[in-house]
Amino acid sequence: MVRVYVSVGSNIDRDQNIATALRLLEASFGELQRSSVYESEAVGFDSDPFYNLVVGFDTRDSPREIQDMMHCIEEASGRIRTTGLSARTLDLDLLLYDDMVIDADGLVLPRTDISRYAFVLGPLAEIAGEQRHPVSGERYADMWSAFDVAGQTLSRIDWPPATAS
Repeated sequence: MVRVYVSVGSNIDRDQNIATALRLLEASFGELQRSSVYESEAVGFDSDPFYNLVVGFDTRDSPREIQDMMHCIEEASGRIRTTGLSARTLDLDLLLYDDMVIDADGLVLPRTDISRYAFVLGPLAEIAGEQRHPVSGERYADMWSAFDVAGQTLSRIDWPPATAS
């Protein structure tokens, strides 16, 4: 078994799509370790704010099998793949597959978003802070404490939302 971490994000029907993603990820991969849910502004394009979190799970599936399953989950949530940055119902990105380092056929591990975006590194550091980046060797908690959050707002939210009675 290997430990995998996946970034989960949505800025269209956020509550519904995050809940659907978590349900389908758990059905596909088993018990999930979950970070808090955070709200963040869209980075690199003008759009509504996102909800983001990171989940971890153990699996015997290959990175390619995980990526294929995540694409199926995105499509089940109405994700339409476009080139460039845009609003999305659901965005699932494989961040880490144990300590594997790979850059082949469109699969890059560890994902470079880890060191670039607060909405990825913050939640990852929350649930895997003592683990080390497979390339730099830095602990995620240390990477997060040194991260320059200028221009990248990240706010923890209460999630799931309270249901109306």
